Amino acid sequence: MEIELKRIDTCFSGEFCYTHARAAVAPDGFAVMTTQPLRLSGSDIYYGMRELVSRDGGKSWSAICEVPELSRRPFPGRPELELAMADATPHFHRATGRFLLVGASMVYQNDEFVPDPRPRHTVWSCMNPADGKWSSYRLLEMPSDPEDTFFSAAAGCAQYLELDNGELLIPFYTMNREAARHPWENSFSAAVMRCGFDGETLRYLEHGPLLSHPVPRGFCEPSVIGYAGRFYLTLRNDEAGYVTVSSDGLRYRPPVEWKFDDGEPLGNYCTQQHWITGGGKLLLVYTRRAENNGHVFRHRAPLFAAEVDPDSLRIRRDTERIAVPERGARLGNFGCTHLSGTESWVVVSEWMQSPGPPGPENLKRCTDRGSDNSIFIARLLFR
Repeated sequence: MEIELKRIDTCFSGEFCYTHARAAVAPDGFAVMTTQPLRLSGSDIYYGMRELVSRDGGKSWSAICEVPELSRRPFPGRPELELAMADATPHFHRATGRFLLVGASMVYQNDEFVPDPRPRHTVWSCMNPADGKWSSYRLLEMPSDPEDTFFSAAAGCAQYLELDNGELLIPFYTMNREAARHPWENSFSAAVMRCGFDGETLRYLEHGPLLSHPVPRGFCEPSVIGYAGRFYLTLRNDEAGYVTVSSDGLRYRPPVEWKFDDGEPLGNYCTQQHWITGGGKLLLVYTRRAENNGHVFRHRAPLFAAEVDPDSLRIRRDTERIAVPERGARLGNFGCTHLSGTESWVVVSEWMQSPGPPGPENLKRCTDRGSDNSIFIARLLFR
């Protein structure tokens, strides 16, 4: 595996930083990258989605542009609240030739989170590359039940999968209304839903059993991939990352903690992980505790890539490589893009918040080591 690193300058100002950079590519080389500003003086305070466009397979990119259809807007029925799309991942939908963007809703009042319990939804938008215009984002309609199981249900930071028939397997995580009154004391459950997309509308069809874990906050930010006739799901947890496998993409075995092939824990925690396939191999991209990254928030840099044993569900330690290097800022909110059997991308922006309260010293801990909110594209090439 060869790694080629490309850097995109975001003209960092010091007040906001671009986060959640992820990309999708059409077979003709038309590519779109989405990202969004975050206010550094707050916590997860996001603004409208931005995009960058490439027409040459990622060799060159447009400037970062605002997308009006993906901006904050009044919450339905509550004009004093604002709804934002966040944690979004783009995908080129082969069956329809459209780009799909799937993420999570955030609800704000006076530019801060509304008090708990606050609802979350899976939100989505689509774009025809012929005109490059995104649709106004919509909330995905989920089943209702007396327990409000899907009161706080979202496909945030999820890597999802298009099946051969054009349907989608979209991982999500959820918490019912009662538990969401005290979300830091309760646990999210994760599952995978099957959805239909006709080029204009994303529709929920069904979901598999919920996967739960009693550690506070449970399982969240799941990602799925298909490999060698099976489906692999990786899950974030506050104490460790977890992995499981399925034969049908909906029903999964009990998750197990991510470990190296020698049995040592991987060291990933409270951070998402994503998948890549290339050269006939299955790989995981992740962050973990290392000897020299204790200054990074939750050890979220550098980004590592390594082969996965598809049977034991262990990381092959001797294949581990640094995909995106650490420069002081965290890199934990990233995306993986499959182009072909010989090329995949890891896309990430430097998140300019370090451990501790916000302020000049917090930012300085990132900039002193070289971070400047750059967006990186790591091209993983398999010969």
